[in-house]
Amino acid sequence: MTSYSPRDYWAGVAEDFRSADPSGFAPVLHPGAPAWFNQLIDKLQFQAMWRALALAHVPANSRILDVGCGTGRWVRRYAQLGFRPTGLDRTSGMLTTARQQNTVAPLLAGEAHRLPFPDASFDCVTDVTVVQHIPSDLQSQALGEMIRVLKPGGRLILMELIRGAGVHIFPRSPADWIEQTTSHGAMLIAWFGQEFLLPDRIFVRLAQSLRGGNGRPANAKTTSVNSGTGPEPSLRNMYWRFRHITAPVSAWIDPLTEKICPGKLATHGVFVFRKS
Repeated sequence: MTSYSPRDYWAGVAEDFRSADPSGFAPVLHPGAPAWFNQLIDKLQFQAMWRALALAHVPANSRILDVGCGTGRWVRRYAQLGFRPTGLDRTSGMLTTARQQNTVAPLLAGEAHRLPFPDASFDCVTDVTVVQHIPSDLQSQALGEMIRVLKPGGRLILMELIRGAGVHIFPRSPADWIEQTTSHGAMLIAWFGQEFLLPDRIFVRLAQSLRGGNGRPANAKTTSVNSGTGPEPSLRNMYWRFRHITAPVSAWIDPLTEKICPGKLATHGVFVFRKS
């Protein structure tokens, strides 16, 4: 198996899926998936981030750093919401797409584990499914850097995988994400599970077993099942026709699922911290 190189992997994703959809979702969500699926996942993530921003009480005109900004979807939204955003990403191809998407906020090249900003530069830092793709030995350093560039009392919002496996994903349990972050001088305000999608996940697992899949989760960005790639286009089309039912239905019942299931059953956790 080829070892995972974050720089090479994301450069390839940025190049291969640059024109996959006009909204720029494919390179940062599920490359190879139909546009409707990425739009659904983006909608769920936006709802979760709106909830997290409310929990964090981030005032208008705050300086927000979006780490791993990718194609700039959050940077653009933060500007629309009245914040002063800055985006940072290690992949030049992602930043090129972000600029083509009319992202007018500052966009810088850099890595999460060595942010190119002075201490206490931002009121809020956000990270949407970024640290989960950093090898485990650098994750704590990246979290420490995000807290370092926050002003005292500033907010850190993380949306990260809490389950799954894959060559380019390194999830942690909710307790572990919290422990790793609070060890750098932050206090947890709240956290909640995001993206349960239980019926859809059951269908994906069944499809993987029928295809003799390797059990990797649907939320890994380029699993063969989730990207729909493979030698049988007819099977791919059938797979996505079924998911066009299971995914929207699952999203519709997610608010009820969250009320009756513990957050640790979700695929992601959304964590809101305050710097001490």
